[in-house]
Amino acid sequence: MELARTTSRFSFASNCGLFPVKCGNLRRYARGGGDLVGNSVTLRASGSSRRLESLVSNASARGGDEVETVVIERPGLAPFQVLAGSPAPLGATACDGGVNFAIYSSGATAAALCLFTLADLTANRVTEEVVLDPLINRTGNVWHVFLQGELDDMVYGYKFDGKLSPQEGHYFDYSRILLDPYAKAVISRGEYGVLGPGGDCWPQMAGMIPVSNEEFDWEGDLPLQYPQKDLIVYEMHVRGFTKHDSSETNSPGTYISAIKKLDHLKELGINCIELMPCHEFNELEYFSYNSIVGENKLNFWGYSTVNYFSPMIRYSSAGLANCGCDAINEFKTLVREAHKRGIEVLLDVVFNHTAEGNENGPMISFRGIDNSTYYMLAPKGEFYNYSGCGNTFNCNHPVVRQFIVDCLRYWVTEMHVDGFRFDLASIMTRSCSLWDPVNVYGNPIEGDMVTTGTPVGGPPLIEMISNDPILCKVKLIAEAWDAGGLYQVGSFPHSGIWSEWNGQYRDIVRQFIKGTDGFAGAFAQCLCGSPNLYQDGGRKPWHSINFICAHDGFTLADLVTYNNKYNLSNGEDNRDGENHNLSWNCGEEGEFASITVRRLRKRQMRNFFLCLMVSQGVPMIYMGDEYGHTKGGNNNTYCHDNYLNYFRWDRKEESSSDFYRFCRLMTKFRYECESLGLDEFPTSERLQWHGHQPKIPDWSETSRFVAFTMSDSVKGEIYVAFNTSHLPVTVTLPERSGYRWEPLVDTSKPVPYDFLSDDVPDRATAIKLYSHFLDSNLYPMLSYSSIILILQPDA
Repeated sequence: MELARTTSRFSFASNCGLFPVKCGNLRRYARGGGDLVGNSVTLRASGSSRRLESLVSNASARGGDEVETVVIERPGLAPFQVLAGSPAPLGATACDGGVNFAIYSSGATAAALCLFTLADLTANRVTEEVVLDPLINRTGNVWHVFLQGELDDMVYGYKFDGKLSPQEGHYFDYSRILLDPYAKAVISRGEYGVLGPGGDCWPQMAGMIPVSNEEFDWEGDLPLQYPQKDLIVYEMHVRGFTKHDSSETNSPGTYISAIKKLDHLKELGINCIELMPCHEFNELEYFSYNSIVGENKLNFWGYSTVNYFSPMIRYSSAGLANCGCDAINEFKTLVREAHKRGIEVLLDVVFNHTAEGNENGPMISFRGIDNSTYYMLAPKGEFYNYSGCGNTFNCNHPVVRQFIVDCLRYWVTEMHVDGFRFDLASIMTRSCSLWDPVNVYGNPIEGDMVTTGTPVGGPPLIEMISNDPILCKVKLIAEAWDAGGLYQVGSFPHSGIWSEWNGQYRDIVRQFIKGTDGFAGAFAQCLCGSPNLYQDGGRKPWHSINFICAHDGFTLADLVTYNNKYNLSNGEDNRDGENHNLSWNCGEEGEFASITVRRLRKRQMRNFFLCLMVSQGVPMIYMGDEYGHTKGGNNNTYCHDNYLNYFRWDRKEESSSDFYRFCRLMTKFRYECESLGLDEFPTSERLQWHGHQPKIPDWSETSRFVAFTMSDSVKGEIYVAFNTSHLPVTVTLPERSGYRWEPLVDTSKPVPYDFLSDDVPDRATAIKLYSHFLDSNLYPMLSYSSIILILQPDA
């Protein structure tokens, strides 16, 4: 039966509740037949039908009359109306009386909004499908619809039709249900590491439909807004932080359990945590049995984003409860409680690629929605791979860069995070696919086109972020390189506000501390905040994020234990991971070594940590290094959900009077010294270099000794020296009339005399043992050791 054009209200009724639908002119056949009853039409939908057919024709384009409302009955669902909706904002937005849905897709010729109950999502069937009319539900390239009514406990996705032509960059497939890039929570599997129905690693995903009355009690939380020069950053993995049994927390490996251990970070002197990826990712991405370790291989680190707005659901103790709202609130609680303890929260974000990989990867979201917009493509549709992970996010495309800015603003305004570290950030400086100056800048520039992926000056995305009134006030840290060979440490476009992970600091310090010739001068630059990299560009010492170790690479303990990597447990025949680690095992390979070697290793760990704390710039510590965590020489533990990546709270307790004590006291010393977190690069007015003799530094190729004095408004003056030679040396200290030098730190000494804090038993006696040297303005240094002396008035 064909339905005639009319302006009447149509009721499509069956044996269940009402489903009102606002639409334009109607010309469709009822699946189960239908009857005209007065001013309504009753359609009897078949019980097996799960699809709401398009109730809108193109009659309006021919001047036909408009149908006001169509009422559909569906079992077990509250009634709602379907209205035209608004193209902004993108995503699902709760409004008075309903939810607006809007999504960008430039190449789609047809679209549908798919609704699921949680039960239907698990069963991989659509509860309702609302087909969108391009004449009513599309504005420009944005598809939109407003659902008026109750949508509690439902989730959503989209279907798009269009050209399926990979060689032209198009992957439209109407059989695929896709995740909204703007979804605020991803609903799929609720428990970490557990397969979906039927053993599926990639079960259907859907987005949370927001509820207007959902509020979180921030308890007056406000941004801490620490000056960046005052930060001590701690790179932390949420699951790994408390998953080990020794954490003795409820719901280990979750946001909530991490809160229970924040006091440890406070005690250590940390005032900023940098969370490894907490955006939704699929830990089962690499799922396969690893016979070497006898367990399944997982994506533990999380550098493979599925959705950028959603927190990782399976890091929450709530899982899928309340359609993801409880997981969002758990993350917010972590941020709120960190702020209460004076700890800022930064997110490690991965805008360089997504989990969809290359043409052989899964179609989850971006690829099926608008592949040629979201990914950097070659002329024949191939995926550029500057990330080393199969695809490259098309960051400088106008739509994509707005998406990224919207995402970052959401995490700042809604989730209260304090900043971001951008993984492989150099990709964000590369030109996008189909680079067109008119689209990017609004007018032509000299030269018509720029080759896709070419680094550009003043990249639009970086400028958008830098000039955004919200984002320019938070911490912005770039990992200033990518897998395509672009290396921008010291030259990343910064607008005066971007900092960088200083990879050069890591490499130079590792080589100097282990006694490699030719690095004395470069090491001195590192101690000063790397002015050779940042000063000419108008930046400050705090634009350098200094680190010795991070998640990828050796831990601090392994750095002094292994000359070679041992990655066989990754299942890749030891081919993965960095081969050039600039490490030194101190004479014997592996953990089982002589007492002499083990003592030297602890000394070297103290040397590294002391260097980190006395350097200008922002120090960053990797989780577990404060107690000497080992990964057994594995420098690429991305796939291990086990003890290799778990913080060992039992080992931390064992180390509480040893290396952990040293780290805690060194961070405290840094805070106490006004001169160790300068806003400007140090000059000769307060900094003086020394060698074995005062004021005679040795910058020769064979020098393995660097020393300096620094005037300090709190401590008066400090003397710091590094002897990385295999030979001991007696240094002559600079004379200060009316004052004498007093030892505070000597990494060659056993605990607790490595750091002479006020609570050390017989501290005065320990200092007096050196009086015959100090009275002569001398101090003996063992090989591979470092010292800190404090200037004190003569008694």
